[in-house]
Amino acid sequence: MSILRGIAAFSMLFLAAAESHAAGVTIGVIAPQGGNLQQLGAQVFAGANYQITKDGNTVVTINEPCEENSGAAIADALVNAKVQVAIGFLCSETLESALPKLKDANIPAITVSVRARILMEDALKNGWPLFRLAPADGAEAARIIEAMLNDWEAAPIALIEDGTIHGRELTEAIRNALEEKGLKPVFTDTYRPGQDQQIALVRRLKKAGATKVFIGGDRADVAVIARDAAAEKIPLAILGGDAMRAANQPLPLPDGVRAVTMPEFDTLQPAQAAAAELRAQGIEPEGYVLPAAAAAAVAQQAATAAMAEGKTVAEKLAGTRFSTPIGDLTFTAGHELSENPYRLLEWRRGIFAAPAASGD
Repeated sequence: MSILRGIAAFSMLFLAAAESHAAGVTIGVIAPQGGNLQQLGAQVFAGANYQITKDGNTVVTINEPCEENSGAAIADALVNAKVQVAIGFLCSETLESALPKLKDANIPAITVSVRARILMEDALKNGWPLFRLAPADGAEAARIIEAMLNDWEAAPIALIEDGTIHGRELTEAIRNALEEKGLKPVFTDTYRPGQDQQIALVRRLKKAGATKVFIGGDRADVAVIARDAAAEKIPLAILGGDAMRAANQPLPLPDGVRAVTMPEFDTLQPAQAAAAELRAQGIEPEGYVLPAAAAAAVAQQAATAAMAEGKTVAEKLAGTRFSTPIGDLTFTAGHELSENPYRLLEWRRGIFAAPAASGD
């Protein structure tokens, strides 16, 4: 079901700076209402509205145009609406110009999307009240390295990437970490992406003696490499990154391929109740729906505790454990999630799920 159809019942809430009238905490929800990011924005609004309404709080929805210097006007609207916490924020352009004003107004911002390391570094340096529900830049590489050290330490490892900036930087970070542990790959290479076949590549992997390979590339290329390795009867354990979370086409991914990626939140055990309630309301809990609901739950609990204890909301956000629709969450003193949200998953029967066993 399209999320845009699923939220039609309360679409009037999505007018810029629209406000529902309820008691309790006032929470601003900032996300795009048009343009290329409209559907992602609709997911944010749907999840946030579900949780805020459930908690009996007040929601203020504001359009996020994702343009340079657009954040100052958004911050002014949040201040005028007397919100206590603002959530959403799909674009770094918004936060860069909004955060100085939000600091002055003691309104913390919880982003469900922006991952840039430099923005958080600037926020901490300037005392801007930014908290990140999205994974930090570098979290993907950290989880991949952990998985490889746990499962592949004694194996002949190959590292290959597709030549893109992300693929190259991710693979280089992994190589450096492995070599710091005394593990030198038996094969490294940059392959040409988007090819119909990669037989020459898999034969080079076999010649090098590699049995485990990390691929810093997209899902389509991984599927081709896995198919050609199987056709050549070359046993390869394959691991990819977050780029594996994409459409299973044009060539289906074979079972057994692993990826370090973000899980589908509605598959997590703590999210089952919220996912069922959302579906009962005609809302598919996809994309940012459940993370936005989690951000709203965090905002509610932090603001309520802050009022009770005479503290700022930002003070309560750091170090407090919050109960949310996707499980318990805590922000560190550095305003990041205390637990890396990336998971090691395995493709089986059409979905990425927890691996059946560690090792190969």
